[in-house]
Amino acid sequence: MVTLAENPLRVGLNQERVPDPCILVQFGASGDLAARKLIPAYYRLFVQRRLPPEFTLVGVARRDWSHEIYRDKMRAALEEFAPQDLGPEALWQDFARRLFYCRLDLGDAEGYLRLKQFLGQLDEERGTRGNRVFYLAVAPDFYAQAIQQLGAAGLVADPAKTRVVIEKPFGHDLTSAQELNRIVQRICQEEQVYRIDHYLGKETVQNLLVFRFANTIFEPLWNRNYIDHVQITVAETVGVEDRAGYYDAAGALRDMVQNHLMQIYCLTAMEPPVSLRSDGVRNEKTKVLQATRLADLRNVAAAAVRAQYGPGWIAGKPVPGYRQEPNVNPNSQTPTYVALKLECDTWRWQGVPFYLRTGKRLAKKVSEVAIYFKQVPLSLFPSAAREVSPNILVLRIQPNEGISLRFEAKMPGPEIRTRSVEMDFRYGTAFGSSTPDAYERLLLDCLLGDPTLFTRADEVEAAWRVVTPVLSAWEAQPEGNGGSAAPPLLTYEAGTWGPKAAEDLLAQSGRRWRRL
Repeated sequence: MVTLAENPLRVGLNQERVPDPCILVQFGASGDLAARKLIPAYYRLFVQRRLPPEFTLVGVARRDWSHEIYRDKMRAALEEFAPQDLGPEALWQDFARRLFYCRLDLGDAEGYLRLKQFLGQLDEERGTRGNRVFYLAVAPDFYAQAIQQLGAAGLVADPAKTRVVIEKPFGHDLTSAQELNRIVQRICQEEQVYRIDHYLGKETVQNLLVFRFANTIFEPLWNRNYIDHVQITVAETVGVEDRAGYYDAAGALRDMVQNHLMQIYCLTAMEPPVSLRSDGVRNEKTKVLQATRLADLRNVAAAAVRAQYGPGWIAGKPVPGYRQEPNVNPNSQTPTYVALKLECDTWRWQGVPFYLRTGKRLAKKVSEVAIYFKQVPLSLFPSAAREVSPNILVLRIQPNEGISLRFEAKMPGPEIRTRSVEMDFRYGTAFGSSTPDAYERLLLDCLLGDPTLFTRADEVEAAWRVVTPVLSAWEAQPEGNGGSAAPPLLTYEAGTWGPKAAEDLLAQSGRRWRRL
């Protein structure tokens, strides 16, 4: 029986999973990621009673804070970034009693021993049984140092009780990713390591698996016999904001393509897994990456476009170009836009191009996968449009999360004329609620010991191998210094959809980007 307080559309959806008692040690506790994403996610999980009663959060950073100052700072973060979640004061106070702070410099070996002693005391007081999760939300340059110090202090010696979460980016290129993997694997077992990519925590990204492998009507069509090409778009309207220091050294290829877009690509192209447990999904994703290459390895410029935004207009307001942004090198060669043409050399996908694009200061914030099916072999019916549109299946990741299918239908009237129409599914309408934040799902999975939505060492390296030819070409030495000249860095006006060369990338084979 459904009570009046229940939403009938959500009956049967929640199957609660509660982790074992544990201490989560949050490195980078004073940072932006902790304030914007992690503390709100911990708090929402607490409010939803997804955390065990003994759950304890220990913030770690260099600042000279007390437990009370840390709690006040986290309260302020909630008020700024998730005020709608705060709720009654008594609820916050109950959560705040689980928050503690430990001052630590990442390079201070004595500090890790003090942390170890403090965690031991909390184990006795809180009943957390020695279970620990160490979350490294610090600058990527400090990952190796933090892992080595955790190992030297004996904090990750028990693989059954300790886990380590490492934020992206994992490495700066293939060589650095391999070296970081070697350091991590000397200290930890692979099953202890959770390399996090928050895109995999998005409900709509996970729905790619459900859509493909829980519905029989699509799988027979999901191949080169019926699909013409695939477009994956992750577009942002924002600039670099306060990430200029990191972003200017990374750029769009490292910041977005190697991780976020590659994850979406893998879920779109992978074969059915033998199971959804642990390595079932990750094995298939890695196979896809191992079969993936740039469409033209001999001429990178023919299959990869890079550009940087210049001054323009966003939402009716003028915005500066990338080089005019605060703390950005005025002569920066960092791309803020990337478009790639990839090929997947498998029986399923041979000859089907995958087009990936991402950029900052574009016309609209949108993330989606568009599956373009092949045209009918013979057009029998006149269309109201100049040309018959192909069937397009669109999986919207954000915003307006959902799925739409475009197909041809007869227009009313005595004549047989067709027009493209759409069937549309929306998450909010169907399930009566908004989708949860990605970090909530991933943090809960980590606490439960489920690594399915986290990347494995070989998967990370395989993703880097796909983009390495592009990085090598773009970062080539100028002619005369022992190398060939790198392709030019193009520019595009902020508030547009990128450079003309990105349109040409598809136009050369008679295709065009989907209008968004």
